[in-house]
Amino acid sequence: MSLIGTFVFGTACLLTTSFFNYSPYMAQISAPTAPWADAPIPLVATPQHLTGKTDLFTAGATHMALVHNAMIRGFNSIYQQAPYIDEQLAPDFVRYALTWTSFVTSHHHDEEDNLFGKVAALLGGDETVWAETREEHESFIDGVAQLQTYLGGLSRPASELSAGELLRLLDGLRAPLGHHLHSEVQTIAALAGHPGAPAEGSDAAAAAALVFKTWGKKTVTRAGVLDVVPFFLLNLDRTFEGGRWAHWPPMPAPVRWVLANVVGTYHGTWWRFASCGSDGSPRQLLALQRAAAAAAATSKEATQVPAHHHQSATTSAGENPAGRADEL
Repeated sequence: MSLIGTFVFGTACLLTTSFFNYSPYMAQISAPTAPWADAPIPLVATPQHLTGKTDLFTAGATHMALVHNAMIRGFNSIYQQAPYIDEQLAPDFVRYALTWTSFVTSHHHDEEDNLFGKVAALLGGDETVWAETREEHESFIDGVAQLQTYLGGLSRPASELSAGELLRLLDGLRAPLGHHLHSEVQTIAALAGHPGAPAEGSDAAAAAALVFKTWGKKTVTRAGVLDVVPFFLLNLDRTFEGGRWAHWPPMPAPVRWVLANVVGTYHGTWWRFASCGSDGSPRQLLALQRAAAAAAATSKEATQVPAHHHQSATTSAGENPAGRADEL
């Protein structure tokens, strides 16, 4: 075999081994039990599901809700598993949590730098529509930065990660972040009633719809293809709202499969903590599953009396009295 052939063969073997060892596709998952990633921050109901409307702002708000729900499931999956992370899981769990901070931070800046200005321009330059949303951003973004600093500063996560400190930081974020992720969706949906909103069916409406569509396609990939994209896809629940969004975001099925299962292999051990499998099915949270299994094993050991113990007891009860009788 030539040198090039050897290299190609070796690379193929390495990639195949990595896929079988680390791909989310190979993960063994089970149906979730409470608690799951739908708490403590509640998920956002989509405006289209609530109202049945299909105007461009309701559609844009719906897509924003679905992105926000991936963030919420990410937050909740970190929050729920934090008390059960042992030294073995800690390094990967920290990277999973750091990916969440990258996702939220990038999404925040992308809205501020790109989406808000373009939408305001569609409404005649009315920047006031985002005044409350910008205040909401300020209420939580420093908390995300503090969380990122804490996690990024753990040089030895296995021994340094503190569940108490992590939960303290998450609790500081929970209320303002949860409020914003719900409120912003309502703000966007309400723009349908703005005096400057484009008339449905007009060229301006088509241009506005394109703004949301283009921004939505780029906002996640811009945050990071190797980390944020798999994080996002593995926190999308295909059963949400009766499975209405099972094929969202719209993309060819093979592309989605590759992004989740092949690209997801690169940091495959991080995604063990995600709330959904690579097919979008909700999964039991790993750390809770392990904790429950350990508790069940401990309980079984505590209640199970070894067979040799029964034999010893019988022997003692049978032999000693006989010995005493002989002595008497």
